[in-house]
Amino acid sequence: METSDLHGSILPIHYANNEPNEVGLAKVAALLQKEKERAELEGGFVLAIDNGDLIQGTPLAYYHARIDNGPTDPMVLALNRLGYDAAVIGNHEFNYGLAVLNKAVAESDFPWLSANIVKEGTEEPYFGKPYLIKRYNGVTVAVLGLTTPYIPNWENPANIEGLAFLDAVETASRWVPYLRGEEGADVVVISYHGGFEKDPETGEAAEVPTGENQGYRLCMEVPGIDVLLTGHQHREIAGKTLNGVTILQPGYLGQHAGAVRIMLVPDGDGWTIAEKTSELLPVNGVEPDAELLALAQPYEIATQQWLDTPIGSIDGDMTVRDPMRIRMKDNAMIEFINKVQMETSGAAISNTALFSDEAPGFPPRVTMRHIVSNYIYPNTLKVIRITGRDMLEALERNATYFTTDGNGKVAINPKFAVPKPQHYNYDMWEGIEYTLDVSRPEGSRVVRLTHRGEPVDPDGEYDVAMNNYRAGGGGDYTMFQGKTVVKDIPTDVSELIANYILERKTVAATVDGNWEVVTGR
Repeated sequence: METSDLHGSILPIHYANNEPNEVGLAKVAALLQKEKERAELEGGFVLAIDNGDLIQGTPLAYYHARIDNGPTDPMVLALNRLGYDAAVIGNHEFNYGLAVLNKAVAESDFPWLSANIVKEGTEEPYFGKPYLIKRYNGVTVAVLGLTTPYIPNWENPANIEGLAFLDAVETASRWVPYLRGEEGADVVVISYHGGFEKDPETGEAAEVPTGENQGYRLCMEVPGIDVLLTGHQHREIAGKTLNGVTILQPGYLGQHAGAVRIMLVPDGDGWTIAEKTSELLPVNGVEPDAELLALAQPYEIATQQWLDTPIGSIDGDMTVRDPMRIRMKDNAMIEFINKVQMETSGAAISNTALFSDEAPGFPPRVTMRHIVSNYIYPNTLKVIRITGRDMLEALERNATYFTTDGNGKVAINPKFAVPKPQHYNYDMWEGIEYTLDVSRPEGSRVVRLTHRGEPVDPDGEYDVAMNNYRAGGGGDYTMFQGKTVVKDIPTDVSELIANYILERKTVAATVDGNWEVVTGR
């Protein structure tokens, strides 16, 4: 049984409005219990693995990590109660820093696996043993943990200090023969917090090969793998094999549990796999586990009280009714976040994104619930020094978010929607004036770019405020990598937004119209 990319989701609710939602570990728990009962009747056993991105993502997780980190991590507490056998380190595990992560690992009754996250300068896995061995009635199952090695391209360097991230394929190539030979594994499972860089069915490239996702290569280049559990891309993949490897990816937030069923038959002194299947078990309509709900209740009460804390007022309209419209023309909500970043950092230029189509914007009366519903990531703020040429290149990268259909209507480029929505990789800028004409070929869509009314100088230098993910080049904004950091503000942007409103009590919605997206200009 696999969960992956739970992102702090225990309860089946939308935190933006507390409406019911068909997600969460409490629902998965009921499915897991049924599978354990079924396995017992059939004389087998269940291995429960969480595939990473566990402790970050909901207000409940944020409250625990940032506001009251004293109690046991609620996600760890839940997995302990459910008897999980192991968890894999995901990229979002580092978002709150190593102290928070190490505490969660120490509180776990199960091992955290990642063979390719090592102590800097060594090949020694940072989180202890890189694999799990399960022996049952003479059968030996090995589970090797791997994590996308692309983390240094996203994460705040302070949060991964002293760590090195090795190539996942090379690491698997070293460990799989060891598990087969030294540990005598009858079944080798890789639980990899990463996805597929190529379509598992056609082999066609699904993305630029950066090394972020290496699932296809793992199946094709590393002999001896029976099962590959994946995640990171939030895809729903089951019922497929790739080069003889059974593959699985169960979506995100606990919308599904993933199940791989393996039938083994005796073969001399060992065992042979007679059958392997994979499937997704949806949580729709499943009654959540009452014990898990009770376990989460103290955390939930504190979180809900915090979420309902009044912050201040908005004078004007900062709501989001149409996400596409927000991304097409300057608007009050995005301008406000950029203004917070600029005034906090002292930078004259800023960029930010509308991270999700579910972002509601800010109503007339603002609480913490509205802050974390719009700014959903624990990003911090950086000011980096870039050239005008970097700025132009970033805006051209931005403009690839859009495409046009046969009638000239603007639509989202499928590369930003499939297999995983990447709305967070489209930025909107303040402090410069620009126009993107998306009817033009990619690479030539910036038709206006000025700063304070003057053309941006390709060789000129400009200080720009942006979140730490983007400043590190996240989202393939490689033009930002390695730039001089003028200022590093190690406070969550959501907290900066809340403080800004708290100090002013009332914030006016303003729109200066500095940018727009057009067709045919």
